[in-house]
Amino acid sequence: MTRVHPLVSPWGRFGLYSFFIDAPEPAIVDTGIASSPAEGMAPALEAIGRRIEDVRWILLTHGHIDHVGGAYALRELTGRRARVVIHEADAPMLRSRHAHVEEYLASRGRYLADPDGAAKVAAATEAVISGEMEPDVLVRGGETIPLGGDVTVSVHAIPGHTPGSVAYVLDGQDDVFVGDAVQVHGAANGFPGYTDPVAYRASLERLRDEVRPRHLYLGHPYRRADGVPYGVELDAGQAREAIQGSLDIEARVGAAARRCLREGPRETDSPYSPFAPVADGLGYTGDPTLEPSPFFTSMHAYRAELVREGTTHHG
Repeated sequence: MTRVHPLVSPWGRFGLYSFFIDAPEPAIVDTGIASSPAEGMAPALEAIGRRIEDVRWILLTHGHIDHVGGAYALRELTGRRARVVIHEADAPMLRSRHAHVEEYLASRGRYLADPDGAAKVAAATEAVISGEMEPDVLVRGGETIPLGGDVTVSVHAIPGHTPGSVAYVLDGQDDVFVGDAVQVHGAANGFPGYTDPVAYRASLERLRDEVRPRHLYLGHPYRRADGVPYGVELDAGQAREAIQGSLDIEARVGAAARRCLREGPRETDSPYSPFAPVADGLGYTGDPTLEPSPFFTSMHAYRAELVREGTTHHG
């Protein structure tokens, strides 16, 4: 059996989860932020008798800064011997800090009314992303990554949270690493965030019905309906619960969002404007301005969905 060791890094209000796969060619799934490899991963691996220099694969579940931020630094610590893997749709976020600013301006930044918002995101990318880089391996889903010996990892495309979100499945033992693709009720902000609700639901259903994790590894301490966070490793029962819970809350959020959009979003002095009826209907009282602002990310995703269907105006 191939051992999996969680590597937890703090970052503001969030706990960042990375994972060491103790294979003949060791892999780390997700890399936290710029400081995570040297300050968190290296000592954690040393404590279990492993060396960060021996890591040969860096498997990125998606392109957000708190998952790719440490990739350049980690590869440097391996003497540039580790190969970096990411889905082709999220690769621009590894190649360019500015891609994160563009994403902000195109989605949640449209609603936050912060004249310094883009500059703040740019400053965050400078602080959190250790370096821009070209990935070694681009995936689309369906690939198998050899970790030496008879250890392999299968790649499954699970878009929704981002276009290039993937799950890595440790073959033969059904350990599944999903990054932020299973949001449940969100992490510190208490709201699920995704860029494509239809793809998000389809990916959750695929995880539930086809992948069927024996162990599920999440990217953050995502929370149940009662606000209690899941741990760093979920067993099969908890995995089913988290996936179904994610589907259930998306159904509630989606119904409220589509109703608001079809009635016509209205600008008000609410911090949730123009989607205040959604927050009211769901009883959501979190601060929608705190990055990564999942409330406005998801609301923009529903708006884009209805624009594609031709049932609302761009606005």
